[in-house]
Amino acid sequence: MNQKNVIITLLFLSVVFSATSQEIIAHRGYWKTDGSAQNSIAALMKADALNVYGSEVDVWLSSDGVPVVNHDADVLLDGNKIRVQETSVATLKKVKLANGESLPTVEEYLTAFEKCGNTRLIIELKPHTHRKTEDELAEKVIHIVREKGLQNRVEYISFSINLVNQITKIDPQAQVYYLNGDLAPRVVKTLGAAGIDYHFNALKKNPHWVKEAHDLGLKVNVWTVNTPDGIREMLDLKVDFITTDEPLLAGELIKKRK
Repeated sequence: MNQKNVIITLLFLSVVFSATSQEIIAHRGYWKTDGSAQNSIAALMKADALNVYGSEVDVWLSSDGVPVVNHDADVLLDGNKIRVQETSVATLKKVKLANGESLPTVEEYLTAFEKCGNTRLIIELKPHTHRKTEDELAEKVIHIVREKGLQNRVEYISFSINLVNQITKIDPQAQVYYLNGDLAPRVVKTLGAAGIDYHFNALKKNPHWVKEAHDLGLKVNVWTVNTPDGIREMLDLKVDFITTDEPLLAGELIKKRK
C-alpha cells in the first residue's frame, strides 16, 4: 500500500473509531504495521492516527530508579537475557526494539504522547519483586504525568493490588483498573478503582460481572481479544473497552453493528 492510500485508510478508520460507543484500546500500541514494534513510540503515534480510545503501554522501574517501557520482566541485549528491574537505565537504553528504536524511558514516551491529539495513554504498572519498588514506580510515573500536565489524558492498569492502592492514594482522581481477574466488581469497587480490566476467559467464566460492574458505576475492559468470534462475544457482553492487537479488525466489527 502506498503512502497516499495508507493516509486515506487511517483517516477513514479514525472516523469509524470516533463514532463508536464501545471503545478500542490498542494493546502495546498499534504495532502490527510497517515501521512499528510493540511498546514503541512509533506504535503510540500510529494508534493515535487511528483515533482509538487508548494506546496501552507497559512500565517497569530500572535498578537505578528510572521508569522504562517494556512488557516482559526480561529483555534481550546482545543475545543475553537481562532482568529489567535489576538493570540500569544506561544498559537498558542499549536494547533495540524490533523497529530499531531504543527501549524508551517513560519520560521519552510521555514527551512523544504530548504530541498525540486523539488517543489516551493506558499505562500498565508491572508488579515488582518488592513492594517498596512498586511504591517508588507509582510515585515517579505519576510525578512525570503531572509535570507534563497529562493527568486528564492518562489512565492506569495493574495486576498488583498494592499498585492500584498506591495510584489511588497518590492521585485520587486517577482512573485505575484492576487486571488480575480474581475479584468480583463489588470488591474492586472498595479499592477505589474505576473498573475491572480482565482477560476474556475471566469474563466468559463470569459474564454476570459485566452487569454487576455497570450497576456499581464501574467500567469494564477486556484483554487481549484478537479473533473475530472473540471480539463479537465480548461486544455482546456489552463491555466498555476491548484491548486488542487487532484494532483494525475490532473497528470493522464494531462498524458492522451500527
